[in-house]
Amino acid sequence: MVRFFDSLPPIEPSRRVGFAGNRIERRSEHREAAPVATALEDGAARLYLQRADKFLRKQPSDPLFTRDEAGALGAVVADAVLLGWSSNDGPRLAAAIPETTALPATMLATDLRTLASEGALSPAHIGALAQARSLINWHARHRFCSNCGAATTVAIGGYRRDCPACGAEHFPRTDPVVIMIAIHDGPAGERALLGRQRQFMPGMYSALAGFLEPGETIEDAVRRETLEESGIAVGRVAYHASQPWPFPMSLMIGCHAEALTERISRDDAELEDCRWFPRDEARAILAGTHPDGLRAPNPIAIAHRLLSAWALDD
Repeated sequence: MVRFFDSLPPIEPSRRVGFAGNRIERRSEHREAAPVATALEDGAARLYLQRADKFLRKQPSDPLFTRDEAGALGAVVADAVLLGWSSNDGPRLAAAIPETTALPATMLATDLRTLASEGALSPAHIGALAQARSLINWHARHRFCSNCGAATTVAIGGYRRDCPACGAEHFPRTDPVVIMIAIHDGPAGERALLGRQRQFMPGMYSALAGFLEPGETIEDAVRRETLEESGIAVGRVAYHASQPWPFPMSLMIGCHAEALTERISRDDAELEDCRWFPRDEARAILAGTHPDGLRAPNPIAIAHRLLSAWALDD
């Protein structure tokens, strides 16, 4: 065993965030040889189905449909995306059905955030649905070539769109986002910097976040975003975990940051409030026992995990 890794936690922090339980084998090197049509010939193939912004499931907790079931609900199965393969149960695909499709009384349509929060589906299903949502929405938004404007066609099982007019190849994008909690150590002890945006639920405070820009390191993005939003200068940056965030297609890169200054000067356009929280108060927020009713983001969010990693040593 390589001793370099001895200090790492036994469970990767990224395994504990929402949408990270996907266990589908992507087998990207085999996508050319096994496109959607070939995958659908396998009798064990199953599809996840999305209608508008909601996923279908058979009550109470089965989100997988056969090819015939998907076709009966209006899915054009030939246009499905090949997510990959279940290690034991065959190909896994995803497809959209028309928004006007009437559903049987025995079927539910639920948005992905709710599914992830309520716990009716396994983490493996939730992770696969995150993959499905990202790809389905990318295809819906990229039907035309950004180079010449011609209509594009689907290739390699849904992981590329080709332009027959100019030959351009287009691949699904993932937008990196840094999300961070700055920590200040002063006479009052360690305190964590949290903010709230106007659209947040009442009483909720969360980590600061922002998109990584071209030519920028993760660490520099953490420093820039923290300074821009709160006026707090940051020194050292420590990576904690990442989270696939399918709203629509982001990768949240979670970090803790060393605050070098203490005086907050928030960006009013970005934040409604921004303040320091000592560890005891952060613990109350996480436990839902804060006397002012303040609360943390849902446990599925990496912001919750960043806060608990500091406040609870979790």
